[in-house]
Amino acid sequence: SYERMKENVLEELKRTFRPELLNRIDDIIVFHQLDENDLSKIVSLMLKEVSKRLDELDIHVEFTDAAKKALTKAGFDVNYGARPLRRAIQKTVEDRLSEKMLSGDVKKGDSVVIDAEGDELKFNKKEIGTVLK
Repeated sequence: SYERMKENVLEELKRTFRPELLNRIDDIIVFHQLDENDLSKIVSLMLKEVSKRLDELDIHVEFTDAAKKALTKAGFDVNYGARPLRRAIQKTVEDRLSEKMLSGDVKKGDSVVIDAEGDELKFNKKEIGTVLK
C-alpha cells in the first residue's frame, strides 16, 4: 500500500541522512509510480504543445494512437519515470519535422499524420498520403 511504501521511504531517509539535514526539510512527498494511463496522458499533453506550436506556423499535425504508444514506450524509464519523454518527443518528432521543413518536404499549409509501425514513427502528408522518409 501507499502508506507502507511511504513509511519504508522515510525509514530509509533516516538511515541515509543525518537528523540535522532532515530537520531542515519542511516536507517529504512520496509519489506513486506512474502507470500506463498516466504516461498516456502526459504524452497527449506534450503532443498538444507541439501541435500548438506547429499550428502557429500553419503546419497541422495529428498523432495516431500507435504513434502515442510508441512515444510512451520510447520515453519511459523505470528509474526516471516520465522525465525522458520530453527528449524522446524532441528527438523523434520535433527534430525530424524540423528536418522535413528545412528540406521542403513539409511546408506552410501542410497537414501531417504521424503514425507508427512498431517503434518507428512514420510521417504522412494528409492530402496526398505521401510517406515522408
